[in-house]
Amino acid sequence: MEKYNHKLIEEKWQKVWADKNIYDIDKDTQGKKGNFYLLDMFPYPSGDGLHMGHTEGYTATDILYRYKKMSGYNVLHPQGFDSFGLPAENYAIKTGTHPTETTKTNSDTYLEQLKMLGLGYDFKNIIHTSNPDYYKWTQWLFGQFFQNNLVYKKTDSVNWCDSCNTILANEQVEDGACERCKTEIIQKEIPGWFFRITDFADELIDGLDTLDWPESTKKKQINWIGKSEGAEIDFKIQDSDKLITAFTTRPDTLFGATYMVLAPEHLLVKELEEKITNFDAVQAYIADTSKKTELDRLENKEKTGVQLQGVFTINPANQEEIPVFIADYVLANYGTGAIMAVPAHDERDFEFAQKFGIPKRNVIWSKFRPVIGGDGSENMTILINEQEKDIRLGKICITDEGILVNSRKFDGMTSEQAKTAITEQVGGRMKSTYRLRDWSLSRQRYWGCPIPIVYSPTGEATYVGDENLPWLLPTDVDFVPTGISPLTQSQELQDRVTNLFGEGWTAEYDTMDTFVDSSWYFMRYPDTNNNQEFCSEKRKSWLPVDLYIGGAEHTYMHLLYARFFTKAMNRIGLVNFDEPFLKFRPQGMVNDKEGRKMSKSKGNVVNPNDMVERFGSDAVRTFMMFAGPLEDDVIWNEDNIVGVYRFLEKVWSLQEMVADQESELVEKELHKLIKAVGEQINALKYNTAVSDMMKFVNTVNKEKNITQKQLQIFTQLLSPYAPHIADDISHNLGGDLLLNTEWPEYDTSKTVEDMVTIGVQINGKRRGDIEISVDSTEEESVELAKQVESISKWMSEGEIKKVIYVPGKILNIIIG
Repeated sequence: MEKYNHKLIEEKWQKVWADKNIYDIDKDTQGKKGNFYLLDMFPYPSGDGLHMGHTEGYTATDILYRYKKMSGYNVLHPQGFDSFGLPAENYAIKTGTHPTETTKTNSDTYLEQLKMLGLGYDFKNIIHTSNPDYYKWTQWLFGQFFQNNLVYKKTDSVNWCDSCNTILANEQVEDGACERCKTEIIQKEIPGWFFRITDFADELIDGLDTLDWPESTKKKQINWIGKSEGAEIDFKIQDSDKLITAFTTRPDTLFGATYMVLAPEHLLVKELEEKITNFDAVQAYIADTSKKTELDRLENKEKTGVQLQGVFTINPANQEEIPVFIADYVLANYGTGAIMAVPAHDERDFEFAQKFGIPKRNVIWSKFRPVIGGDGSENMTILINEQEKDIRLGKICITDEGILVNSRKFDGMTSEQAKTAITEQVGGRMKSTYRLRDWSLSRQRYWGCPIPIVYSPTGEATYVGDENLPWLLPTDVDFVPTGISPLTQSQELQDRVTNLFGEGWTAEYDTMDTFVDSSWYFMRYPDTNNNQEFCSEKRKSWLPVDLYIGGAEHTYMHLLYARFFTKAMNRIGLVNFDEPFLKFRPQGMVNDKEGRKMSKSKGNVVNPNDMVERFGSDAVRTFMMFAGPLEDDVIWNEDNIVGVYRFLEKVWSLQEMVADQESELVEKELHKLIKAVGEQINALKYNTAVSDMMKFVNTVNKEKNITQKQLQIFTQLLSPYAPHIADDISHNLGGDLLLNTEWPEYDTSKTVEDMVTIGVQINGKRRGDIEISVDSTEEESVELAKQVESISKWMSEGEIKKVIYVPGKILNIIIG
């Protein structure tokens, strides 16, 4: 028999699969078990090709795809390219080649790599977000949102990256820097387009309860949305008809408010210029603040600010006059951009008050005890504790809720009771606010979806109309970014607008954030060739996605944006569901053997092409799954992949052991394996399935016996992981292409364990193990325990008083 040759086998079967179009899916048919939509996060064709992280995630979905297909489901398992945006454009700038060319070249490379790995995608239905037949529908959706007031334009302080020369959404800023190039972000006042994602804040929180997602992912989204329950309270400005409206989560502490703070950008600062006697100092502070990112301001421990001298407000609870400051720890886009400061009960206010010598008034005690009065009523009396002196001296603050003091008629109330009562007393309004900001989608870059808006001679924004889609990206401009939208240079675009709309009309020159493209791409896959609709009603039966696998790092951006898009489309009647991904499972990182993240700068990147050349795609696929649970980080170690390759060599050699006489042990182990592998693939426990298959092969090698039928069944179990070698062995046995076969069923009677290992306890402490038949009696188990030295020595210390025995599970012998 010829030696296992992965190169010949894999080249042979990839050609067969392509010739037979085995992954071609008829989207109008139903499998006997219905439809199953399985989705990968699609890659950026940025030039480096697929990396090992892609290999892991795409193999994971491919295994499930093959299993579901063989189990009778009609499976949609598509792929495409997120080909607009910064990754592709930056690669084009680096190489000096137009992004249209680099994107095509890189996509072709990716496609070859996907085929090289034996991944079961329908390659005739690949989408590219930079193709006009795709971005036509991105623009159409923008138009739908525009017509339904879900997108708007405004001038706002935005995150600006000087390296990328573009605006970034809050979600694209990490630790005050651009998440892609790591350049420090600055704030700029720039006009741009925004999606009203904040209108869906509550829905985005509540919808998580309906999803089968990791709790950690849900929690991160909830924290990012940042819902706060509180109240808006109006403070009159002394000797003025103006008000400062403050948002607070603790209206119960209103009697302790001893100053107010406005965000430096607050519009009232400019409006109060004539009253502010130190306006030059105020302006200088505002200028300094503009150089800081939002994150810098939130995390800066050194409190800074300037008092608005000449401006005072009146605390509506006690009518006291209190000063007003501006300080960068208050953000214009959170709440109302103004706070009532309560230094006795808020750490940031406490630190600020310490620095500026502002008085503190304690209005909450966090510890108390009930005292029964003479009339039998229960009165709340303060429990004086060891911290009382420090609190009275203003050395510490109490941030907990508790019982009100120094709050007049509200004394004795709990914080929860007082929140509503005090708010109502001063004419305030209970309200929720959110950390989430509307999604800034304008980008001053070339390689993106053109925003389908034109402006009338009077400046009114107008949608270009469905009849003018796709609103094509001009090609007569320099794509290197300068900080000004490159489309302003396009003569073709100017002529197009004039010809269609008339003299004096102008185009929108910004392009869309690439996350817009990926926020709906999964809805296009069921109907990629439809030129009349983004997805027909008939093809929408595939939606939403049943299982989505990808990187956990997309929690705050892609996953959140896709949920918003789906809810917005549902609200305006474009789809009949409001969550895009019913089940989501993140994958871990692939690290080098030292546990370090792979990166070009560290010189530790492993190229999938090199590994496939040396070991074959079956070995690479199987190793990636065997290396650990899908959600855990994988350590890439060539010594370990050698072990997997040897396993496949053993599988190949099973053909030499085919016999007519059936081994009872092999038959029982095979049925256990059928049960285990099916359950483990369904549960995405891929590593344990590989381990069980290895054990089975070892059993066959010991027996030196396997029938043709048994080996055929084993190739079916192996085929999701190592489809090339499995199909080759199946073919040698006279079998079909395994993807076209039905997943084998197991005989329950043959999956029951004959022998089990159980721990033996003496007086409740484990002293050893025995291997015993599952139907052994209590007497037999005790006698067997006596034959084990490590157990019998403990049994000899007294008489057996009692035996607790659960067949096949527990043996506890009580000695007295």
